Amino acid sequence: MAVLPEVEKHYGRLKFFINGNWIDSASDQIYEDVNPATGEMIAEFPSATDSEIEEAIQTAQAAFEKWREVPLRDKARYLFDLRGKFEEHYDRLCRVLVQDHGRTIGEARGTLRRCIENIESACSALLLLTKGEYVTELARGLDQALYWEPRGVFLIITPNNIPMHAWSSFVPYAIASGCPVIVSPSKNDPVCLDAIFRVTAEVEGFPPGLMNLVYGGSNVNQKILSHPLVKGVGFIGSTPVGKELFALAGKLGKEASINGNGKNHVVIMPDCNVEAVVDGLLRGCYGMAGQRCLGTDNLLFGGKAYDEVKDKFIQASADMKLGYGLDEATQLGPLVSESGKQKVIDFIEAGLKEGAQIVNDGRGVKVEGGEKGFFLGPTILDNVNPDMHVARVEAFGPVANLMRVRDLDEALEWINTKDSYGHSACIFTPDGATARRFMKKADVGNIGINVPVPQPYAFFPLGSKNESALGVAKSRIDSMRLFLDQKTVTERW
Repeated sequence: MAVLPEVEKHYGRLKFFINGNWIDSASDQIYEDVNPATGEMIAEFPSATDSEIEEAIQTAQAAFEKWREVPLRDKARYLFDLRGKFEEHYDRLCRVLVQDHGRTIGEARGTLRRCIENIESACSALLLLTKGEYVTELARGLDQALYWEPRGVFLIITPNNIPMHAWSSFVPYAIASGCPVIVSPSKNDPVCLDAIFRVTAEVEGFPPGLMNLVYGGSNVNQKILSHPLVKGVGFIGSTPVGKELFALAGKLGKEASINGNGKNHVVIMPDCNVEAVVDGLLRGCYGMAGQRCLGTDNLLFGGKAYDEVKDKFIQASADMKLGYGLDEATQLGPLVSESGKQKVIDFIEAGLKEGAQIVNDGRGVKVEGGEKGFFLGPTILDNVNPDMHVARVEAFGPVANLMRVRDLDEALEWINTKDSYGHSACIFTPDGATARRFMKKADVGNIGINVPVPQPYAFFPLGSKNESALGVAKSRIDSMRLFLDQKTVTERW
């Protein structure tokens, strides 16, 4: 298979995008961005100064006053033009994502399709959720109307695992709602957001300041959120960081949509299709190198399913091809950072200390040409019980836990009581009654039936529960509720 070319070998020092212009920062605090497959630096980027933060916020506020007066059909047309720009630059964006994040080209293509779907969904939401409601003669001579109005400027924080997808889970909906944004990306893959903003800048019709890009991490994020003109934050990332942001937003009286960690389970029933399960588990456990909140952590085998699936899954895992994601043949790319890789290694070693048995060890994997990359091969821990640390905490890497359950009841008990997240759970079974019972009884926000990853389409919200989500909305189309205020008008004539 073909090895695709890198878009750029080095992207230079990244600039901020403020008020429709690319700005060289005055900051002397400079970070390095590294290609996780090669370990080579591909960009430098600054941390925003206080004056640059202020400029971004003030220009966003000015854009708010202009954008809210733009007719609805024009907003829809500009968003549709944005969709076209993503299609036009689709290949380039995919390759940038591989180079900056580390996922495979196939995974990158899937991500960009999700981004485009979110823009399409925002076009629809523009009409569906902003047209309002009207009741005549609610009482004698009394009419009542409900209108939706944009709140103002929002901070959007993107994580290191889904930088482009996270952007699309909030920003198109903010724009559709009438709200300007200041986007603050993870320090691990800022080139991804630079690439997106170069695409958005090509759309004619967006006022300057509608979308702004700054770098800097947590300190910059706190300063932006604390500013009186900023109305709230959309965040995808770790639960501990999300809780800090949620607490700050609450203290400041601002809105927050927080999407955090997950610890997801797949229940494998004895009547499952073995080949479909093995194929699904490879994608669920190792897709994006396990760095996604919807990925699979715990495999709960009921009865004979353990013996029928285990060996085939281990062999299929061991046969996966690791490498640079720009190689079309690569099935598993690197972790996004060296520190992220070390955390996963620590996770594995903690499981071994607890008594788990390693039956496929990815810690010593060698990748030709990727000696300095952050590679970790598929790793499988057996004899895991639900009270172990590794069964309750997200691995955030290509690690699968094998666990035996007596029956569906025990599986449901573990899912509902053994961790605090409530993100996702899946089941493999051809039996409709079993699947429906699982769907109703599993206390999670996203359910999969005969699929390994319950990925919601753009016009469905990410239905996370408990500590996996905090705040008023859960991204995608549900974000409209984050960005809009309700106004009720009572009329008598």
